[in-house]
Amino acid sequence: MRVLIWGAGAMGGTIGAYLIRAGRDVTLVDSAADHMAAINATGLRLTGPVDEFTVRARAFTPGDVRGTWPTILLCVKAHHTAQATQALAPHLAADGCVVSIQNGLNELVIASLVGQERTVGAFVNFGADYLEPGVIHRGNRAAVVIGELDGRITPRLQALHALLRDFDDRATITTNIWGYLWGKLAYGAQLFATALTNESIADALALPAYRALFVALAREVLAVAVARGVTPEGFDGFDPRAFLPGADPETSLRSLDEMVAFNRASAKTHSGIWRDLAVRRRRTEVDAQLGPIVTLGAEAGIPTPLTARLIELIHDIEEGRRPQSLATLDALNAVLLQNDAQG
Repeated sequence: MRVLIWGAGAMGGTIGAYLIRAGRDVTLVDSAADHMAAINATGLRLTGPVDEFTVRARAFTPGDVRGTWPTILLCVKAHHTAQATQALAPHLAADGCVVSIQNGLNELVIASLVGQERTVGAFVNFGADYLEPGVIHRGNRAAVVIGELDGRITPRLQALHALLRDFDDRATITTNIWGYLWGKLAYGAQLFATALTNESIADALALPAYRALFVALAREVLAVAVARGVTPEGFDGFDPRAFLPGADPETSLRSLDEMVAFNRASAKTHSGIWRDLAVRRRRTEVDAQLGPIVTLGAEAGIPTPLTARLIELIHDIEEGRRPQSLATLDALNAVLLQNDAQG
């Protein structure tokens, strides 16, 4: 299986390094010319507590890549999905597929551009960061799941599963990829809320004053999922049943405790969202990831005031109107407190 990885940053670079080490025929593409030049010159180096190794790789910027591939792993930020899919389309074989290694419901965008029959869904939860040109840090191991959008188990899905097992031998196949994607959206909303502060993921989720807020955020997202007929799936301590409407509060807090424990064991202490805001000083994926929740919630008649306010607060930080601080998290918590006061 020849593989093109479109977006060779934290996620794509990590997966690509393992596939190359396993002997797979992999080509890397990324818009960061200095990153591609460093890989071509000295190799792609993976560092961190999980593994330390360097592989030689073929790396190109989008304008320089030539040829077609049967398998393209799309690993760009959610808000770059449409542009990247349009750019990679000429390099996708007629009977090939694009696999979304992203956060959000990007499969909907990809399918609208290359066709549902050429789109495969995936869910990943491992932590990784781009450190410098040619160097990626992998912070932990976590869930890796792949599935066809219509839930079938197909020969190509089995082949893709074998491919991803060269990255993580615990990778699994699912007949409910949408359940994983919506589960990650609920968890992702919680991660966006932690990024309003400078606290680590674990420390923020453990703060007693905001635990009800983190529960309510996930519950709001999953209410939209349920209204759309989705059965959310759990992973890495996140139990969606604990955040469904009407769930026992003690069950919700236990799931938060498990998420805290999982994140305390990771060398990646802060989310990629926090890193975009605090380190790379660039816009986040908030509109592409959380925006559809507000839109789909409105269509289903499900109010999403916390999600909508969270999007506004992330934009405030992006544009310099607010700092990353507990005071900014308080501004989100105020929505919950107001709603509770109104009954």
